[in-house]
Formats: sequence, C-alpha cells, structure tokens
Amino acid sequence: MPTHRLPAALLLHLLLSAASSSSLTDPNWEPATATWYGSPDGDGSDGGACGYGSLVDVRPLKARVGAVSPVLFRDGEGCGACYKVRCLDEGVCSRRAVTVIVTDECPGGYCSNGRTHFDLSGAAFGRMAVAGLGSELRDRGEIQVVYRRTKCKYARKNIAFHVNEGSTDYWLSVLVEFEEGDGDIGSMHIKPTSSEDWLEMKHVWGANWCIIGGPLKGPFSLKLTTLSTQRTLSARDVIPRNWSPKATYTSGLNFY
Repeated sequence: MPTHRLPAALLLHLLLSAASSSSLTDPNWEPATATWYGSPDGDGSDGGACGYGSLVDVRPLKARVGAVSPVLFRDGEGCGACYKVRCLDEGVCSRRAVTVIVTDECPGGYCSNGRTHFDLSGAAFGRMAVAGLGSELRDRGEIQVVYRRTKCKYARKNIAFHVNEGSTDYWLSVLVEFEEGDGDIGSMHIKPTSSEDWLEMKHVWGANWCIIGGPLKGPFSLKLTTLSTQRTLSARDVIPRNWSPKATYTSGLNFY
C-alpha cells in the first residue's frame, strides 16, 4: 500500500478546541464481560467492522484488537477507541490490565441485549492471566472483567488517511488511521483546493467517511473532531492533487 509523506512546510498546525481541557481518561472501572475468539494465542480476526483491513495484523494494532458490543461500538463512531480491560478471578487473573483497540463489532450472542462486552483476540485475553495460566483463563469462556477508557498511543506514528477503493472525483471516501488520544472521530470536514470553506463529510461505516459532490479536485485539507472530548486537528493539503484510490497519505500530526 503506497504511502505519501508531505514536506513539513505543507502541514498545518495542530488546533485544540475549547473543550480540550476535558479529560478522556476515567479513573473509575466499570463492570463488563469478556470472551475471546480466533486461535488461542492469535492476534484476532482479519479486518473487522471498522474497516482497518490488514492493519489489524501488524503492529501497533497486532494482538491488541477487540470487538465490542453495540453500546461501545456506537454504530462505528467508537472505532479506534482504546480501553484497559482487567479480569477479576483472583485464582487465575493477574492485576495487570490489557490495552485493546476497538476494531470490530460483535452484534449478537454475548454482545446482545444492551450488554457491555469485549470479544478479544486470544493473545489479548491471555495477557490478563497470571504468568503461565493463559490457557486456563481461556478455558473459562465468558469471564467477568472491569474496563475503562484510556488514551490511545501509537509510538512514532502520525495520523494517516487511506483513500478507499472506488473513490472518484465525485465520491471520495477516506479511512482514518492511527489517531492518538481519544482514538474516536465525531466529525470530519474536508477543504478542496477550490473551496474557501470546510465541507462536512458523512460517516459511512466504521472509521470511514465520505463526501459526494464534484468535481472534487485536490489537494485536500482534512479536519478531525474527536467524539469524546471535541478536540480538533487540521492537516493542510494532506491528500495531494494527484491522489489515487487505495493510497495512504500520512500527515505530520497527531493528538499528543
């Protein structure tokens, strides 16, 4: 997958909204349940309902992915959010919490009827156990856990924008990757080179946003507003004039 890195001179400053003083991290743990899927020591399923595709198979997402019930998935707006999850059985569980990233939804079974549930990769699930007891913990099936939101951290990564396959000058769809801090997206705007105004993009599914209009001519600037704390970040001309579908364009910015 090709990556286009812009010169630093073309990157817009980071803007923090007035709501930036609000805190994402909640020190209080909330009750939930958890299961695991895939192979016992595996990294979880390929892809998922957030649309991250093969990113879930490589670091920094590798082995940290998880599916969540609809109350946390939020019709896809919860994609990218990070949680600490800790199990409670003192006989087999350590006091160590595992950090997971929402990459998928589990809509039925344990995740139905308004329950708060995490369906974790086998590797993430096993990390909650006392050393050497990962297999025993997985044998328990559904377990009681506590969880809380935490800030997402992607070492040496900046926010990237993947132009989805099928995008044209009249329908542009973008997937957002590696958002630190809140991890989630509440709204997204785009400014084509021909426009003086920010144009609202529509949430399509998962972490994918689109705009219909045209002809849409690059370069494009993009502005993100997080769902949780309404922080704002703008990247100037991050998608170039000669953009192409299936390409990923990396900004020089992130929420720190």
